Amino acid sequence: MIALSPRNAAFAGVLQRQGAAVVLVLGVVISWFAFPRFGSADNLRDLALQSSFLAVIALGMTFVIISGGIDLSVGSVYALGGVLAAYGSRYGLVVAILLPLVVCSLIGFVNGVLIARTGMAPFIVTLASLLFARGLLLAITNEGATTYKVDAGSPFLALGQGEILGVGTPVWIALVLFALGGVLLRRTRFGQAVFALGGAEQSAVLMGLPVARTKITLYTLSGGLAGVAGLLTAAYLQSGVTVLGVGTELDAISVVVIGGTLLTGGAGTIVGTLVGVLLRTLIQNVINQVGTLDSNYQTMVSGAFLLVVVVIQRLLARRRS
Repeated sequence: MIALSPRNAAFAGVLQRQGAAVVLVLGVVISWFAFPRFGSADNLRDLALQSSFLAVIALGMTFVIISGGIDLSVGSVYALGGVLAAYGSRYGLVVAILLPLVVCSLIGFVNGVLIARTGMAPFIVTLASLLFARGLLLAITNEGATTYKVDAGSPFLALGQGEILGVGTPVWIALVLFALGGVLLRRTRFGQAVFALGGAEQSAVLMGLPVARTKITLYTLSGGLAGVAGLLTAAYLQSGVTVLGVGTELDAISVVVIGGTLLTGGAGTIVGTLVGVLLRTLIQNVINQVGTLDSNYQTMVSGAFLLVVVVIQRLLARRRS
């Protein structure tokens, strides 16, 4: 293994963390000149709105992955949150918000308790929760035959269809959550414990950090944020769509990793995740702008890009060490 000089090692570290941002800026500049419609205000607003729902889910996933864990349940929990929000909207705004938040957070809490207290692998626990949440969703909707609608006059719709300064409300909510997430991760003891868990859990235990409590909080946060994304989507679509969320957990993991968070844990940023979300949305939009490519190419390109990013991260990490 070739050891890098301190200057080159520092550059490799910056590239590992900020490479996605560089690609995003280049992609935006090229797309701006290559596609006349790309830079229009309507298209940019649509890009921001499309990014906001996945961004909220990916925010929770960032905390989990930095801690060295994984949460496969968020896709099904996201869909469940949307259905519960649409169902609860008939009883008023408060129920439409609290019902998905409580149920989705509870699923995340159970995940955290099982992982922290029993030592079960996060992959197995959250996979089971994925199946549970999807099964509960199907039970509530009579195997998907019942679609709960949100009344046209419901104030709940403002959360998904409203605008502030010409930008969709979900975008503002996502930005506020990311700002709070950044403070939580970088400026609190909880955030320090998250990094310590991902770096070396055994060392975190020896340091006296509240490992079990941190894990429970992490997965509760992840479930709750998936519920927030679900209720925002229900407010936007004016209904609880049962087919949503399939594969969303993989999308969330991919944008977090693309944003520079290591799958092995211990390193990552909230801003990087936001960049990863925007980069994924940019790729999808460019494919749509081309017009001659099938939508399946979006998945192919995203998968190939993720593979390249993971390989580069691995190589950079080896060289830095």
